[in-house]
Amino acid sequence: MKKLNDIRVGILGIPITRIALLIIADAFSILVASVLSLYVRYDFKFMDVPREFWDAIMHMYIFNLIATIAVFYIFRLYNSVWRYASDTELVNNGIAVIVCAAMQPIWCWIEGVRFPVSYPFFYGFFLMIFTCGVRFSYRILRVVQNRRVNHLSKSKRVNCMIVGAGAAGNAILKEIESSNYLNLQVVCAVDDNPGCHGKYLRGVPIVGDTAAIPENVEKYAVDEIIIAIPSASRQQLKPILEICKETGCRMRILPGMYQLINGDVNVSKLREVQIEDLLGRDPIEVNVDEIIGYVRDKVVLVTGGGGSIGSELCRQIAQHYPRQLVIVDIYENSVYEIQQELKRDQPELDMVVLIASVRNTARIDEIFRRYRPDIVYHAAAHKHVPLMEDSPNEAIKNNVFGTWKVANAAHKYGTEKFVLISTDKAVNPTNIMGASKRICEMIIQNLNRKSRTEYVAVRFGNVLGSNGSVIPLFKKQIEQGGPVTVTSPDIIRYFMTIPEAVSLVLQAGAYARGGEIFVLDMGEPMKIVDLAKNLIKLSGYRVDEDIKIEFIGLRPGEKMYEELLMNEEGLLETANKMIYIGKPIEYDAEEFEQQLERLRQASLDEESDIRSIVKEMVVTYTYEE
Repeated sequence: MKKLNDIRVGILGIPITRIALLIIADAFSILVASVLSLYVRYDFKFMDVPREFWDAIMHMYIFNLIATIAVFYIFRLYNSVWRYASDTELVNNGIAVIVCAAMQPIWCWIEGVRFPVSYPFFYGFFLMIFTCGVRFSYRILRVVQNRRVNHLSKSKRVNCMIVGAGAAGNAILKEIESSNYLNLQVVCAVDDNPGCHGKYLRGVPIVGDTAAIPENVEKYAVDEIIIAIPSASRQQLKPILEICKETGCRMRILPGMYQLINGDVNVSKLREVQIEDLLGRDPIEVNVDEIIGYVRDKVVLVTGGGGSIGSELCRQIAQHYPRQLVIVDIYENSVYEIQQELKRDQPELDMVVLIASVRNTARIDEIFRRYRPDIVYHAAAHKHVPLMEDSPNEAIKNNVFGTWKVANAAHKYGTEKFVLISTDKAVNPTNIMGASKRICEMIIQNLNRKSRTEYVAVRFGNVLGSNGSVIPLFKKQIEQGGPVTVTSPDIIRYFMTIPEAVSLVLQAGAYARGGEIFVLDMGEPMKIVDLAKNLIKLSGYRVDEDIKIEFIGLRPGEKMYEELLMNEEGLLETANKMIYIGKPIEYDAEEFEQQLERLRQASLDEESDIRSIVKEMVVTYTYEE
């Protein structure tokens, strides 16, 4: 059996049977094209064709056949997969036929025979028709068969609408047409270019602009909407997505312009529309060269490396050629996952993974003494507001004094840059978590005055999809059938994605000169209730019909809105127009250090009134007695 299979396979893995059939078809096409050329030249009367021309055809036939096979082979007309043939194969076929037609006068001169002047033109015309017909017939039959199968399996097919009748939409539609494995049927398309309205894209009607989506979803019984506009920014996509999500259809989107540039447009690249697509602003852009410039060949240490921000930091740092990446975390399960991922994706990376608590002075000192990191990203922290309200001393021990110990070790062992992950909750804080992070910012600003290490902080808004954030909670509640719980209909928050947060951290390291607080321009804040509604609709449900929203009131320590900067700090622009620097607030360093020592002792003594000490240090901190 193996020998039989070997016989059936050609040099390039092409079945010999198929090649032989194509050669036989071409041999027949050459003969018929030659005869028809004379037949048409003499007004469709065989009897008027001179006998010498018939003799010349037969005399030249073998030479014609050999030459044609050779030319067709050069243009890969025997090696192409014709069931997926496209315009490339059509062009190759056309050029090959032109070459063969142009060779006819040469053969006549060599063989000493003559033909009518029009013969090469007719010959090329008919040869093109027959050779293309043979090769494209399989694809045509395949399309007909797919449509017949789709018609027979009407109950199982999914009606689709394509938004965007451009190159990407055409590529998606082409794949859906030619595939046997997709149960999709494109029933209509929309595009905001009025010039294409009323026309057809590969037989699919273009029924209007994006404003016509709802009526056509109903008219054509659309189940799924595919958004194929890879060149559109998030700001441009937002109104389209707002319209689409009201239809209740499943939505999928082509990720980005690079897919189109690389010719990598296909159904497998489509992804579900995500909540960040509805934020209405483009993601932050980072100068990769600046990042590589200060990370390359450096020992980089990331605390909290198993968390949402910490793990993404590790991923991106690993791509920028550090000499060594040291990952520190107290939770072994989460840090194990990022360790295995980086081992798989970055096998050349020199990576060290350590289990340690930032509260352990001796352990942190030993890590810095042994690995001597050049750059430190401090992401380890307790961040859950309600939980920290119930355990304020733990927030102080971990956030404040964990930062203090890591920052001091960086000073002691000559670290070049220290980047603290902070939060917008540090601005005019109403909870102990935010107040503790404000003290962390003050610690690094204080150390920056007397150390050669450049200490900076990066202030985030809420991070979409991070551990413990509102999106995973909403998704779980939706999966369980609701209700989705929102604290207040008026509560608003700034949002950013995890990659954006990490981009800001990395860029801050490049801009750091010491003492700065970097802030991302995150656009307009968003109501949490709108976020919940959008997520319900993106999941294919109707708000308050399928899934209800329930308001449960503000939790301890929460406020209605977050700020990114205190009024006194002001804003300074950086080279990246989405990143700003907050000017440091002046405070008495000696008094601050005394207060810090008193706070440390109070946390160790488990004092119940620790908030009052925090209030003395962070004058903008307010809390309920």
